[in-house]
Amino acid sequence: MLYHLFDYLQDTYNLPGAGVFRYISFRASMAVIVSLIISLVFGKRLIEMLRNMQAAETIRTLGLKGEEAKKGTPTMGGLIIIAAILIPTLLFAKLDNIYIQLMIFSTVWLGLIGFVDDYIKIYKKDKAGLAGKFKVIGQVGLGVIVALVLHFNDNVVVREQFRIATVEEAPEGKEVKNINGQLMYFNDVKSTTTTLPFIKTHEIDYSKFLFWMDDEGAQKWSWIVFMLVVIVVITAVSNGANLTDGIDGLAAGSSAIISVTLAVLAFISGNLIFSDYLNVMFIPNQGELVIYAAALAGACIGFLWYNSFPAQVFMGDTGSLALGGVIAVLALMIRKELVLPILCGIFLVENLSVMLQVSYFKYTKKKYGEGRRIFKMSPLHHHYQKLGYAEPKIVTRFWIVGIMLAMFTIITFKLR
Repeated sequence: MLYHLFDYLQDTYNLPGAGVFRYISFRASMAVIVSLIISLVFGKRLIEMLRNMQAAETIRTLGLKGEEAKKGTPTMGGLIIIAAILIPTLLFAKLDNIYIQLMIFSTVWLGLIGFVDDYIKIYKKDKAGLAGKFKVIGQVGLGVIVALVLHFNDNVVVREQFRIATVEEAPEGKEVKNINGQLMYFNDVKSTTTTLPFIKTHEIDYSKFLFWMDDEGAQKWSWIVFMLVVIVVITAVSNGANLTDGIDGLAAGSSAIISVTLAVLAFISGNLIFSDYLNVMFIPNQGELVIYAAALAGACIGFLWYNSFPAQVFMGDTGSLALGGVIAVLALMIRKELVLPILCGIFLVENLSVMLQVSYFKYTKKKYGEGRRIFKMSPLHHHYQKLGYAEPKIVTRFWIVGIMLAMFTIITFKLR
């Protein structure tokens, strides 16, 4: 919104200082600042409003230390996060950019699913909340929409680079640029190629999974493979973030670390010079996602003002489902979804701990007549609570692991 206004003022009246809005670094910085201000100012008022509305979820009795003190704490604080994401994005991003439009849509879509879930838990007094099948339908529905837009929209392309020794080698009509001392020309193409770490080219085409087809057939139907990947990624990361939101500050802090990393990766993918240096595919018009990722990071950090131990508000499913989902969609847009098992390792481990616990319990009950457990309690953070670790220590150590995973994710782009 402000970008378009100041762009008009710069072109029409040559207004001093208006040109600064054309720099992604400036707009990303402003997005973080505004996001933090919204979280701190709007957050306090929303918490008071939620208290007055008695919007407190019933705390389950799990036998954990400190759970009695959490009773009466308002939930649905995810509204703070969503507002702190959307408002800076609307103010500072290019609103005609397809990637930004899809991120705004995904944020609202997942926020509504989480909001309905929290509303049912609080005001309908149903601890189960929105039925699991409806959550999955919502996540799958978003996955289908995201996959179709990313595959069929004409503005979503990958720029192929061709190195040449002289300008004359370039095809007629092709612009030649000198990037990092190397002459190149480019082609913008539709592609189902994505980033895969630990291999020489760092890229893999989803059409390769249709190995029984010829090249033409595989390219034609590769969008189906891509759609299945999108659905799995969105569902897995969204549910992983939801499970991680079990102790004060864990989900918000972990999401902030992931968001900063995705902002860096989005900047690299949208910058011709850096993408060439790191041998990462260049995706035109994707630099705008840095604005969204910056707002997302600011929203998560700002939310910690009220959500750090002892929490004054919980994000609820309104926040956790949305956070995981938008992280997944953001990674899919910059074609880094296959590095999410590393970057979102905290979410993955929390997911796996629940799956292993439930599977092993059912297996041992069937075999021995009584269920046995791998962990004292799942998700994993509750296991450490049962071992006697204080919440702040668990959260801090999980953050440290998250930072290590984020650094390793970035390092993988230089490993071949």
